[in-house]
Parts: sequence; structure tokens; C-alpha cells
Amino acid sequence: MSFTKSVNRQLFPHPFSAAYWRAALGEFKSLRVLVFAALMIAIRVALKSLSIPIAANLRINVAFFVNAFGAMVFGPVVALAAAAVSDTLGCLLFPTGTYFFPFIFIEMAGSLIFALFLYRAEVSVWRVTLSRFCVDFFVNIVLNTPVMWAYYHYVMGRNYALFDILRIVKNLALFPIESVLLVLFLRAVIPPTQHLGYLYSGVEKLRFDRKNIIFLVVMAAVGVAAVALYAANRQG
Repeated sequence: MSFTKSVNRQLFPHPFSAAYWRAALGEFKSLRVLVFAALMIAIRVALKSLSIPIAANLRINVAFFVNAFGAMVFGPVVALAAAAVSDTLGCLLFPTGTYFFPFIFIEMAGSLIFALFLYRAEVSVWRVTLSRFCVDFFVNIVLNTPVMWAYYHYVMGRNYALFDILRIVKNLALFPIESVLLVLFLRAVIPPTQHLGYLYSGVEKLRFDRKNIIFLVVMAAVGVAAVALYAANRQG
């Protein structure tokens, strides 16, 4: 059964409009969306410890697929709340160390970025790729660095390098792989979700063209070079 006739199907070219934020805030009034958000939270928490091995010390955490998909469906406002809940539940159910509240902002920032790029938008390869790049750079490197410094300083009583070469190298290496996998994942899950009335964009622009491929190949080469240089310096 399709619900697409009973909802506002408006798409927005960017999130910089009052109508966009009214639509995002309005998701809190939809019981269907809240139930869907609860399902995404449960899956996200369950997948937190599951990862795909790529190489030595390089793993892709599969929970980010669910994070991006959920944010695309229910938008930035619900995404912030869902991220806060999933981070808290994850720490309670699968603790991996001393709880440190500021880590919640990393989780929330990633969800917010995915939502800003993918919610109520005509989803394309470039949008997906840019969303993943912004998460890798602004969240995993820029925001994560001071939070990790505070965690090491105040909780563990140890020093933490503000310029973390290993973290930068890992994100450079994983970015093109994560982008391709996320595009393929969204191509698979969008059609059935669109049929149920949760999404308003199809997969017409989720096809790799020459420019997409060249960009991702170049980024993959940069990532491989960064890993090679880092490994050479470690051995030296």
C-alpha cells in the first residue's frame, strides 16, 4: 500500500529556507515517521560494533549506512534527537570505555550533516559523496579532535595529539570506498521506501558518471598514497 498521496511531497534545492525547516519540524507530528525513527535507532545501536574490514586497521562501521538512510527520511530535527538517543543507548547497552558526554555531539553532527544533504532533496551521487566527505572531514577530524583531546585529558589523564595523522589518513583512505558503498546502498533502499511514502526522491541521479568516477578514483589514489606514506614513516 502506498501512502504518497497523503503527504506533502515538496523537495528543496537546499536547506536554507523556512519551509524546509517547517517540514523537518513537522516530522515530529507524524507517528509513522517516529516509529520509523525508533526502528532506525534500534538497528543503528545493534550495528555499532559491526564493521567491514578493508585492510589492516581500516574498517568501515556499517552503522553509518543506517544513519544516512534515517536522516534522509526524517530530516535534521528528528535526526538530532535520534542520534542522541542512539548514542546514549549504545553506551548503556554496549559500553566500550568510560562514558564521556561530549561524544554525543559527534554522533549528532554526523546525523545532521546527512540530513542537510539528503532530506527532501533530489538525491544524487554528488550529494551523497559530499555528505560523506563533510562527515569525514568536519566530524571525524575537525570536531572529533577537541572531543578526543578533552576525553584523554580529563578522563584518562593522558596527552592527545591535536594533529592526529592516523585519523586523517584513515578518513582519506575510507572516504571514496564509503561514498561508493553508500550510493549503492541508497540505490537499493530508496525504491521500496519511496513506495511506502517515506521518501520523495527517486534514484534517477544515483548513477555514476565520468566526473563522479574520476573524482572518486583520484580520492582513492590520494588515500592509498597517504596510507603508504604513513606506513613508510612508521617503519622508518
